[in-house]
Amino acid sequence: MIEVGPGPGGLTRPLLDSPAASVTVVELDDRAVAIMHELAETAGGRLRVIAGDAVRMDMTALVPPPRQIVANLPYNVASPLLVGWLRQASAFERLTLMFQQEVAERICAAPSTPAYGRLSVLAQWVAKAEIMVRLPPDAFVPPPKVWSAVVGFTPLPEQPPADLFSQMERLTAAAFGQRRKMLRGSLKLLGGEALLDKAGIAADRRAETLSVAEFDRLVRLL
Repeated sequence: MIEVGPGPGGLTRPLLDSPAASVTVVELDDRAVAIMHELAETAGGRLRVIAGDAVRMDMTALVPPPRQIVANLPYNVASPLLVGWLRQASAFERLTLMFQQEVAERICAAPSTPAYGRLSVLAQWVAKAEIMVRLPPDAFVPPPKVWSAVVGFTPLPEQPPADLFSQMERLTAAAFGQRRKMLRGSLKLLGGEALLDKAGIAADRRAETLSVAEFDRLVRLL
């Protein structure tokens, strides 16, 4: 089990009470690291504390499988962290991550809804993603200005290879980069109407109307 901050280890005690064989904490805040080291002294060797930036770490190198990540993510780097872990989704049993509620809703959004976008496609392409709980600002000290939400990710049995995931990042960045444009325009540099015709997708549609399965069809033709 891997815990990623921020905060003084509010998740750590419950994780140590779980059946997890071990808990590895990744924390950037020096004050929280000190608290975690004190807790490690009473954890019977099951708690390891790593001081560092999770954005620059390969979580799969920290603990052997089976692995799970449980994280209260810093909101300013939540999306890059998520995309990095989705690239390695097959390496994890589950991800349980807290986001700003707006981001959580984008991750789990359905096609043809205002929140549906690049994160929705990337997440739902490789995992079953669902909002587990919503938390008001007064659940935290100090309280943030926004609501938060916990999203559970269960990786799907079949995962794309790394090069195909990179192509999906390119495809969704182009498709959603100019949401008002029809796909014939937003995907012009990736094949435009010819690519869409091969996939059986009308060129006058917009990105937010495409299902994850249709994006999958497109990316495999790139």
